[in-house]
Amino acid sequence: MANPNFTITRVSVTPILIEDAPLLNLQGVHQPYTPRVVIRIETQGGQYGAGETYGDTEIIEYLNLFAEQLIGLTVDQSQSLWQVARRTLTEDVIRTIDPGLVNGKLSRHVTGDNTLAKVHNTAISVFEVAFLDALGKLTGLPVHTFLGGKSRDKVAFAAYLFWRFADHGKPGLPTDDLGSAVDIPGIVAQAERFVQLYGFKSIKLKGGYHTPEVEAAAVTAIKKRFPDHPVRLDPNGIWSVETGIRIAKELDGVVEYLEDPTMGREGMAEVHHTTGVQLATNMCVTSMDQIPEAISLGSTQVILCDHHFWGGLRATQHLSRICQSFGMSLSMHSNTHLGVSLAAMLHAASAAEGDLHACDTHRPWQREDIITVPHTFVDGALTVPDDPGLGVELDDDAVERLHQRWLDIPEMRIRDDVAAMREFQPDWQKPTAPRW
Repeated sequence: MANPNFTITRVSVTPILIEDAPLLNLQGVHQPYTPRVVIRIETQGGQYGAGETYGDTEIIEYLNLFAEQLIGLTVDQSQSLWQVARRTLTEDVIRTIDPGLVNGKLSRHVTGDNTLAKVHNTAISVFEVAFLDALGKLTGLPVHTFLGGKSRDKVAFAAYLFWRFADHGKPGLPTDDLGSAVDIPGIVAQAERFVQLYGFKSIKLKGGYHTPEVEAAAVTAIKKRFPDHPVRLDPNGIWSVETGIRIAKELDGVVEYLEDPTMGREGMAEVHHTTGVQLATNMCVTSMDQIPEAISLGSTQVILCDHHFWGGLRATQHLSRICQSFGMSLSMHSNTHLGVSLAAMLHAASAAEGDLHACDTHRPWQREDIITVPHTFVDGALTVPDDPGLGVELDDDAVERLHQRWLDIPEMRIRDDVAAMREFQPDWQKPTAPRW
């Protein structure tokens, strides 16, 4: 018989806007504010659980529909979320939210193909985190206990470098003191600062903005400055296969791996088999059904998991076992996020099996947070907490303040790096792949 204290009595879906830096990528530049969503479930036992995920308008609509079905369920039954998704977020329902749904694929995406299954994964993941957080608080156990316990006590993260402008180009918008980094000396200085401040022992450069030659030279300069640090380059699939092969050969022995040098599993396989350079992806393998072909082709040696769209923490652990079985390793994808997401990433990473490369995180770029005690990186890593639940507490005042910003700035409720770039270059168009 279910414990009545585990019963859900209230669910809230709170959209927020968080400050973001003018970080450059192949699509353009980050807007001054990025939408996120904070989930809070409350139980009859007087505890709550929190979750955090992407906050674009259509995602909020999915989550609100989903949340309506959770009252009366119990937080120890998170597996039931899959049934709720299939019952609630049907193709007909989704089409009313996103008329772009064609042949099972939607017009917008988080990363990779945005299918109906990906919508289910996105909704399930954030509520699974909230269920497990509440269950942990009710039982006095950390979330990693419900994943079978820790495989590691600390999780290493990588310095995540970006080409960037000094500011957003208009007064009154968020600023920081990191300055511009639009050339190689600027990006090396950024690496030096991140290593000094946070102790990161791995370094990643988000590419796709400059030419392949400039970005290869930048990674080489970073490696020269930090010869003992593994370095990575992620051009987000914007290169041709031929360019990917040429640059991979140039960076052989320099990079730990290249992330998505070209688009698609077949092209990735050709780059790897021609050069022998290890390749990672968070673009061409973003769901379980894509893994068999990736293994058959040999297109990727490192999968960058992300519980936000893989279907949650248990799905991430399942993915780690698959990778271990087929000789692949795992890292972790990051998007602009706050402390609840980072806490969930930490528990997922702690329970992952097999090889785990230093994970990505955007947190050093964010000055705001929605938890009372933000995480502190020590020697480039975070210690996995043994406190109940996720090990963090929501800062309700911060959530309310960032929600008010969401209400006050309706023009930024959908992330649009292309539109933001047009503030700097009015004729900017999103490049088509391959660009080089």
